[in-house]
Amino acid sequence: MTARQQIKTYPGVPYPMGVSVTSDGRLNFAAALHTKEECGVLLYLKDRRTPVRLPFHMGKKVGNIYCLQVDGLADRDFKYNFYAGEEVITDPYAAIIYGNEKWGRRVDPELKGGICSGSFDWGEDRPPMTPLSDSILYLLHVRGFTRHNSSGVKNRGTYEGIREKIPYLKELGITAVELMPSCEFVELEREKRPEPTMEEAKRRYMENPEAEETPRINYWGYKEAYYFAPKYSYAASDHPVEEFKGLVKALHEAGIELIMQFYFPPSVKQAYILEVIRYWVLEYHVDGFHLLGVRVPMALLATEPMLGNTKLFYENMPCRDIYENNETPVYKNLASYNDSFLYPMRGFLKGDENVLSSALSCLKRNPSQAGVINYITSYSGFSLADLVSYDGKHNEANGENNRDGSDSNFSWNCGVEGKTRRKAVLRLRKRQMKNAILLLLTAQGTPMIVSGDEFGFSHGGNNNPYCQDNAVNWLDWRLAEENRDFLTFVKWAVALRREHPILHCPEELTMLDYLSCGCPDLSYHGEEAWKLNTDRQSRIAGVMYCGKYAKKNRQENDESFYIAYNMHWEEHDFALPALPEGCSWVRICDTFEEEPEKNDNTGRAAEKGAEKKTDAKPEEHAGEVRSTRVPGRSIRILISSVPDPQDKADREDRMEGRSGRRSVRKKKEKEEKENPSTNRNQAGRDKTERDSESRTEGQ
Repeated sequence: MTARQQIKTYPGVPYPMGVSVTSDGRLNFAAALHTKEECGVLLYLKDRRTPVRLPFHMGKKVGNIYCLQVDGLADRDFKYNFYAGEEVITDPYAAIIYGNEKWGRRVDPELKGGICSGSFDWGEDRPPMTPLSDSILYLLHVRGFTRHNSSGVKNRGTYEGIREKIPYLKELGITAVELMPSCEFVELEREKRPEPTMEEAKRRYMENPEAEETPRINYWGYKEAYYFAPKYSYAASDHPVEEFKGLVKALHEAGIELIMQFYFPPSVKQAYILEVIRYWVLEYHVDGFHLLGVRVPMALLATEPMLGNTKLFYENMPCRDIYENNETPVYKNLASYNDSFLYPMRGFLKGDENVLSSALSCLKRNPSQAGVINYITSYSGFSLADLVSYDGKHNEANGENNRDGSDSNFSWNCGVEGKTRRKAVLRLRKRQMKNAILLLLTAQGTPMIVSGDEFGFSHGGNNNPYCQDNAVNWLDWRLAEENRDFLTFVKWAVALRREHPILHCPEELTMLDYLSCGCPDLSYHGEEAWKLNTDRQSRIAGVMYCGKYAKKNRQENDESFYIAYNMHWEEHDFALPALPEGCSWVRICDTFEEEPEKNDNTGRAAEKGAEKKTDAKPEEHAGEVRSTRVPGRSIRILISSVPDPQDKADREDRMEGRSGRRSVRKKKEKEEKENPSTNRNQAGRDKTERDSESRTEGQ
């Protein structure tokens, strides 16, 4: 009996599209084909050299959908395609795509679809549903995240590799992983070259008239794809579906959400996009999507009831089309995801004039209907380390004569282009990186950190490494140890944000005293309290958050914060608003200090600079307006505290993580009193160092 005789066909049903299993165990094939020629299913069976053709005329047609049910394929290993005349069509709804299983190497010139017959045990999997106000996103590329030898994982460059890094992600403190395109796409492409001159074209032809263009890697994957299938070559096993589901489940168990990026070019139909999003929510328990493309039907997706608890990010959220009656959502799941934070904050960071007002607006922005995703770096453009190390792009390795990539980087190399051994420049760069992290994590929207930025990973000045499948894009995890002090700072800053709800309120702050407590929820200050200079030359601002407008653990009020942003290259005095009787301002962070911050489980910090004797004016004076002198290009954070000496000493002991701290401090104070010249010498050295760096920074 032939394979064709063993297979029986019956009329099918038009939905779901692709291949599905019916209640009686048959396979239903459904495809939308625009053709007048004969069309049908091509079955590739393991025991046959040629495919079995099953014409759709043996089934039925509904609209443009041809459908056919097949019996006799149970427990048989097969792949499939559709055909229309002589054209072979890979199913855009296929759950698995075969033929591109090995990264950077086509296994089969003809891609084929497959089905996933095995079941997956989700157990008691539940989506974390972290509110946008509490979320901290972490953008990564599946392959590049762990492909480098230094990653220390068994399954490098795969979904399993991410799973092995979950303890690191938890320690970092992020709440959601955002994956760059991870559905099936063909990464091998014809090489893009600049148009050759007549002489170059003639020379190439004379050297080899039959030469073909060398294929190149589309490393990022922003192209039309097979949107229903996870990328096979990102799997460590031959079971990409199960492996991806296992990653989602493991992340959920750790309290981390998974957000997927999808790029839809204009050729992709809007109804199809809706089906893609529904599928990944139902089949893979994905928590959200960052959607890219000019014809994404956001109003349709945002009003789909099934997606009410799914985070949806788009360049600009069309709230007027979504909330026709101007209502406020019960669960805010929508957010605008664009560069509106990036450019003002980069300008503010490097000390541009006339950007202060825009920067303050970015720090405050938090719309009620749709949130905002804030980032200072992204997958394209400079990494954080490159942002402070290069004035211009260096994309020569891309093979396009450095003509690709943006010329508007809003970066500053701190005095030297690229790598340097100059200690003053390296200190300044690290300070600027700390400033950038604090600008991001003290803003009221939802922050997004690019993987590797937390330990200073560099693309070598390449701001468009879309084709670099090598060390340019593979994270070098050795930097986590080499730049451990900066990584420690980032972890501390993330913990500080998560610990204090006043730094990430669910709604936008009003700048009004609606609690009648004597202080608005948000206020701006400068060299004078309650008075901010916003002219085009101003590069400083003091921002106060009143803790009475946010609850910690739904009980006690949060502490108040005063954050002094000095992006000028000169030091400035900042006036500190008076606190209620019995309270005081305590410094917990100063990016100018070179010592890494130490933190305890509450996210507080006790850094060396907080107790170091400098020329700064006193800050711990209850009930009085005092000032603090902030060095150039630095950020200082102060927090309100009740000045109980015993409580303060105990808190410092906990922060320091060892006993005997008070005795060491008392001994140091005694030595300083007995040797006042030591203090003067140290202060002199500090001033000399600041003067040296000011000369480097001056503009």
